[in-house]
Amino acid sequence: MKPEQFNIRVYGLIIEQGKILLTDEIRFGIRMTKFPGGGLKLGEGTIDCLKREIQEEMGVDIKNIEHFYTTDFFQQTRFTNPPSQLISIYYRCRLAEQPYVVFTKKPFDFEKNMEGAQVFRWVSLQNLRQEDLTLALDKVVLRKMQD
Repeated sequence: MKPEQFNIRVYGLIIEQGKILLTDEIRFGIRMTKFPGGGLKLGEGTIDCLKREIQEEMGVDIKNIEHFYTTDFFQQTRFTNPPSQLISIYYRCRLAEQPYVVFTKKPFDFEKNMEGAQVFRWVSLQNLRQEDLTLALDKVVLRKMQD
């Protein structure tokens, strides 16, 4: 792996009334549960990336954006070929308005079980376990949030 190969991801930690927003998705043929967000585009700032991702996924703006955590150790990507170094940036934020998406109560409650499927659900932050999350860095962040 060459050192200039980076994959930068930006995620929102959206907490309301003791519950955190999760997204269940099918990407690269894998079912995953993670925090909402996605990949930084060239020429885009990290906060602009998060705003764009939440707008694309949920159709709403976010507010009260505060940095929470940035990857501080080496993490190789799982989903890119060739592999690259993953840097994930997490922000606490709030939804600026009520989204138009339907929230589900159970994981992977898709209308159609296919690539690109996505649903959102609120989960008690107190009861959320690391094994409920797919991405290794999300597990690190959850541990930091619960400490």
